[in-house]
Amino acid sequence: MSEYVVTTTSGKVQGYERNGLVEYLGIPYAMPPVGELRFKRAQAVTPWEGVFDAKEYGPAPIQLNDGKVMGDEDCLTVNVQRPLMGDKLPVFVWIYGGGYNTGYSADEMYNGDAFARDGVMFVSFNYRTNILGFYDFTTYPGCEDFESNCGLSDQILALNWIHDNVEVFGGDPERITIAGESAGGASVVNMLACPGVKGTFQQAIIESGLPNCMMTHQMARENIDLFLEGMNWTEKDLPRLRKEDPRLFLVGNEYVAAKHQYKNPGMFLPGPIQDDLMPVRPIDAIRGGSAEGIRIIIGTNMHEGTMFVHPENTGFPNSWTMITQMLEKNGNTKALPKIVNFYHSSANESFTLFRDSAVSMASVIPPLTRDSRQIGGDPFIRFATDYAFEMPAVKVAMAQRQYTPNVWMYRYELVTKSGIESGWKASHAFELPAVFVKPDHPFSHFAFGGEPQEVFEKISKEMHGDWISFVKTGDPNPDWQRFEGADSPVRIYDRETRTERLDRRQLMEVWDDMRFYES
Repeated sequence: MSEYVVTTTSGKVQGYERNGLVEYLGIPYAMPPVGELRFKRAQAVTPWEGVFDAKEYGPAPIQLNDGKVMGDEDCLTVNVQRPLMGDKLPVFVWIYGGGYNTGYSADEMYNGDAFARDGVMFVSFNYRTNILGFYDFTTYPGCEDFESNCGLSDQILALNWIHDNVEVFGGDPERITIAGESAGGASVVNMLACPGVKGTFQQAIIESGLPNCMMTHQMARENIDLFLEGMNWTEKDLPRLRKEDPRLFLVGNEYVAAKHQYKNPGMFLPGPIQDDLMPVRPIDAIRGGSAEGIRIIIGTNMHEGTMFVHPENTGFPNSWTMITQMLEKNGNTKALPKIVNFYHSSANESFTLFRDSAVSMASVIPPLTRDSRQIGGDPFIRFATDYAFEMPAVKVAMAQRQYTPNVWMYRYELVTKSGIESGWKASHAFELPAVFVKPDHPFSHFAFGGEPQEVFEKISKEMHGDWISFVKTGDPNPDWQRFEGADSPVRIYDRETRTERLDRRQLMEVWDDMRFYES
């Protein structure tokens, strides 16, 4: 066993050979954020004596996941999976998603064995989620000693720890690619903007990120006030956050998720705060050169919004009334006619999710004359897809292209039989089984239900293969041309994967530089 002992900056770590790979799991990279360190930013772990037994994953952060409360406060750990042989291996670091609300590195979907078998060192880590990670209480009386961006600080400390230690595991600190999906993809965008991680990675892959999910201290209060309402608390109750079981706070967190769109249509759930850790909003920071020279792949799924837009408890606006309120609240009322013209469905289009309530969900705004656009579906799903994902992804790519030609964009468009039956089509996260080559995961069975095995194998070979090529060589595919702008080559992952030119100039003109919930 001694052959798998390595010496990190935190102490010696014992790894294990499993299934033809070497794994080091559950390594603490930070002090346990408990007791006096609850609502404090991550602090470097005190080096241990002896040998840490890295045999299994550490606990997930506290969360409500699929209706089950899970996790522990002491959750800040990092995991390494690598092939048996090789030195100076390229490194792939995965940041899980979940809306900054759920997620954990031990999820079987995020097992990196497919990457390690292809000659890549796979690294993942936990960061604090929801109340303990991304709620900002610092502007409330009695909470002045709380710190903001605790979850963001976890990510920053983890990436520094990984950069400082991958070499002892056999990785190359000069060949690190960070990647993530959803809030993980947004986290990758954030890392492109954060001064505290500069120099810790050279490449980035952003899958379905939400680059605009960031708030000021004052704007964060909009969601925190809902949390108080959901807990049936007043501000005087906030000191209870220091001592009580944080699982109890999930009641308020679920209330925020259910109500925030009806209070502020288009607002994101609690996420990072604009402060000293991230002083400039990510897209603006990237426009200013914060990620100069970093090679990036960035993309979205064709129907992201089907996961979030619902008749009740919706995650994004589900009616023209809500969209109108969203524009009015943010000083963008003049843009309403062009938004309606762009998204309003034609007479023969049907609603994807709202077949039984199309009239009530459409509400108020009459048809306007100009042609809308593109590929079927309900306008509110398309609105959410573009607002949260597609439009800001193009903006990130355009911003980064000023500082490196090495920018590639993709779109995942594979609609499976189950995607048609469920109405989810090529929804948010549907590419993950292909990226991680996980045919037997329950989500994979849902996403690829009804399809022959060959469909999954083909899309996995294409998408996972491009990721591997990028991690190893800095170029995903000779048939995938670099990003040029709003009218640009884009890699389309579908039944027949190809690179084709997508003209999104009208999309970008419609959204222009409208800003939402930034002040």
